[in-house]
Amino acid sequence: MLSRQNTDNRNTFEIVSLEEMVPADHLLRKVDAVLDLDFVYDIVTEKYTLDNGRPSIDPVVLVKIVLIQKLFGIRSMRQTIREIETNMAYRWYLGLGFADRVPHFSTFGKNYTRRFSDNILFEAIFARIIDLAMVHGLIDTSHLYIDSTHIKANANRNRYTHADHVQTARAYQAALDAEINRQRVQDGKKPMPPNDSPLPVRRRKVSTTDPDAGYYVKGERERQFAYSWHACCDANGFIIDHHVTPGNIHDSTQLPVMVDRLEARGILPLTLAVDAGYKTPHNAHFLLSKTIVPCMPYTRPHGVQGMFTTRDFLYDAHYDQYICPNDAVLTYRRTDREGKKLYMSDPAQCWDCPLLAQCTTSRTHVRQIQRHVWQDDLDIVEDLRHVDTIKQQYQMRSQTIERRFGDAKEQHGMRWTKYRGIGKVTMDAMLVGVALNLKKLATWVGSAPIHA
Repeated sequence: MLSRQNTDNRNTFEIVSLEEMVPADHLLRKVDAVLDLDFVYDIVTEKYTLDNGRPSIDPVVLVKIVLIQKLFGIRSMRQTIREIETNMAYRWYLGLGFADRVPHFSTFGKNYTRRFSDNILFEAIFARIIDLAMVHGLIDTSHLYIDSTHIKANANRNRYTHADHVQTARAYQAALDAEINRQRVQDGKKPMPPNDSPLPVRRRKVSTTDPDAGYYVKGERERQFAYSWHACCDANGFIIDHHVTPGNIHDSTQLPVMVDRLEARGILPLTLAVDAGYKTPHNAHFLLSKTIVPCMPYTRPHGVQGMFTTRDFLYDAHYDQYICPNDAVLTYRRTDREGKKLYMSDPAQCWDCPLLAQCTTSRTHVRQIQRHVWQDDLDIVEDLRHVDTIKQQYQMRSQTIERRFGDAKEQHGMRWTKYRGIGKVTMDAMLVGVALNLKKLATWVGSAPIHA
């Protein structure tokens, strides 16, 4: 039987409660139960005048509006306000009645510029959610996972200028110099004098739209200005640390930065799983010095196909030399300032070697191998890679940090940013991290209130 809906009910007056209209299992009910935002008042008190001026919008309401936007993946503040005007659950969460006026969409932008641009408020909210998760025993820091994902900048990739950029000294340069000199003294050589030469200068592309963004190149087809969101999560998928850098900053340089921050908070994991971009001699040495077991993947050897790679040569640690597949010896010659030790073969032995064509194309018939002063640490990581428990921890990356990045991009608009400047992009990324953690916390804890 065909039925037809009567639209006369549109003008019906009914007495209803907003509390009754919001489902008991709605996400915002769970969020309201687990996260008490009263601490926001203490943080922003100094940003407001208490004895004069026009009454302000409640700062907690402003924060809740932003949480609604990020929790439900609404792209703009203008659209968020439109959704709040007609969504009963949103009004309930903000404490607004049916007839209460919703703040203008520009209100948050004005308050961010005047009061919240230092991001201290959002950092406090992020930290509070982590603390609540720890109170409930939801965070397991024994195994952690670090990775980064790129965020396309709000900048035209074809609008840029060239600028000379002085490369900064590596953060671990002092430790590297000390290790080089230690080994030189051990070998009976003089320590290297301090390097007083100026740092190298590179020509880089700088966006005229967003100078903070970095020019990111991934293959031949993907060239754009972008930011990198570096994050660390635990085995349960909670993001416990993060920061934003320009997109042209290499991942490997950010691992010590994040581990140092975790250590300052009293968090040092048993294992740390990272992808191949972090597999460097310094990172291996750094993690092992912190008694952290690195979980790193297999990396394909570089070189010309059909030619011997360094892995085809046997390293003799006792005599500090390499032995080639034909049992000839490559002896140590010197160590450069990059921390690479040079080993060279004897051309007299290589001249009539039957494997010469597979070994080197040098006109002098000399095979050279470079070995980093921290290669021993990288060899330990390579051996650990075959342990079953290490394999399992590395495979967990797909269920932890990679899944968080997937959710952030698919559900919370992290594929690209509409903001410009690293400060605003950091704020946006931080709020996405807040939303990811808050949804997980609210879902797992349920509606039981927390008193912390």
